[in-house]
Amino acid sequence: MVNFRLIRHLWLFLAVAEEQHFGRAAQRLNMSQPPLTEQIQALEQALKVKLFERSRRGAQLTPVGAAILPAVRKFADQVERLELAVHEAIAGRSGVLTIGAISSAMMDLLPPLIAKLKAGHPQLTISVKEIDSVEAIPALESGDIDLAFARLEGELGPAIGSMPLEQDRLMVAMPMDHALAGRSRIRLAALAQEEFVMFSRRVSPVYFDSLVDACRSNGFLPRVVHEVRSVASQVAFVGCGQGIALVPASLRKLAPQNVVLRPLTENLSVVTTAVAWNATRDNPLVDEIVAVLRAGGLAHKARRGRS
Repeated sequence: MVNFRLIRHLWLFLAVAEEQHFGRAAQRLNMSQPPLTEQIQALEQALKVKLFERSRRGAQLTPVGAAILPAVRKFADQVERLELAVHEAIAGRSGVLTIGAISSAMMDLLPPLIAKLKAGHPQLTISVKEIDSVEAIPALESGDIDLAFARLEGELGPAIGSMPLEQDRLMVAMPMDHALAGRSRIRLAALAQEEFVMFSRRVSPVYFDSLVDACRSNGFLPRVVHEVRSVASQVAFVGCGQGIALVPASLRKLAPQNVVLRPLTENLSVVTTAVAWNATRDNPLVDEIVAVLRAGGLAHKARRGRS
């Protein structure tokens, strides 16, 4: 039996935890503060734990409250997806497709794909979530998303099918007054003593490791002084004099005037975007999308997960 009272209490807990203030949380929830306080106290009594430390400055999570917050957030996301599915079913929609994508894919790949999907499936609801590449596989395995567009390459696990969509040649981004900036091409080994601005391994481990492996195969390990959350940030950090960066050639259009991009002597390419899906789940719409991407010539080489 569904405990709707507990569900409501968890929603209230999440609002107070995010606002860190009972008054602001009550305003966000369109309710007065006293009943909000009473219901949080009822939740604490039901769980037999203290969730918040109250003070004049607001409400801070106790260690127990902080420990359960991630699970409550995930539960709230799942409830929102369920509510969306119910509302869409009532409205006569044929289904919901959830796509997780990195920001660059949301700008380039997704708009034409979504337009094509809506033309062929006018009753389909498409929900897009921004993710980091490292989040793609866990989200596919848990069923939180149906498709992922991220920087993925290599073996992704027995349940995951994937297909590279965009590949780009690496270039060196450096300040325009750098000693190597006047060269038309640069050997990777010539960068052995440089300080590197790298795309964070925490965000995209496959992408990070592929760059480190390329340097290692040329006789050195890169001296990483900054890890950033996007390839665009790499170029920005270079412009601030924080080192050099290995970036896809397509980043040339984003480079400020004080940054130059020079091709490497070596022909080094990386997969900048791939599509991935859970191959163990039967989803005809996902199969259709993969077929569309493959037929459209966007994929360099298909790769299915082993079942």
